Amino acid sequence: MSDAMSGSTPDNKTEKQPDMTPDIAPNLAPDMTADSPPRAILRPRASFMLAHPAHFLALGFGSGLSRIMPGTVGTLFGWLCFHALSVRWPLQFTPTLWALLIVVGFVIGVWACDKTGRALGVPDHGAMVWDEIVAIWLVLLLVTPTSFSGELVAVVLFRVFDITKPPPIRQIERRFKGGFGVMVDDIIAAFFTLLVLALWRYL
Repeated sequence: MSDAMSGSTPDNKTEKQPDMTPDIAPNLAPDMTADSPPRAILRPRASFMLAHPAHFLALGFGSGLSRIMPGTVGTLFGWLCFHALSVRWPLQFTPTLWALLIVVGFVIGVWACDKTGRALGVPDHGAMVWDEIVAIWLVLLLVTPTSFSGELVAVVLFRVFDITKPPPIRQIERRFKGGFGVMVDDIIAAFFTLLVLALWRYL
């Protein structure tokens, strides 16, 4: 009896072959290659943050992973760090050391934010909050000593300038790209904050 009559499967019947195409690089769309620009990562996760020291720093040690107002969360984290370290180790965390940390933090932040922004596919991603942390350190350094309410006013003013970006902050942000642009606009927002506080005190 033939195979067709018996209902058995012919020996030469084409079977589904396993997919032999090379694996596509993770996080890339099927129509993208490894050489294509990375897709924007809208919400970075902890795995991204821990993938490189630059990511860990730029994302504010995790404070930038907040789903709600990461810039404000990063600023509050910077405020907490400044206050906690200054109170716990006042002999070590002197104004001179804080000034040094701010300068070094700015320089390293340019590198970290540039690298992280490229990896995220967004040059000034909202999750990158190291710029807010360094800037609020500068504000707090120059308003200290002051009361808790004085620090709170300084933090709120800084966030207002950082969010609204009045001239020339927005123009500078657009002019300078990469990590330097990310860092410098927050430093200018810090100087605006200090200017308003100085006028408030002496007028």
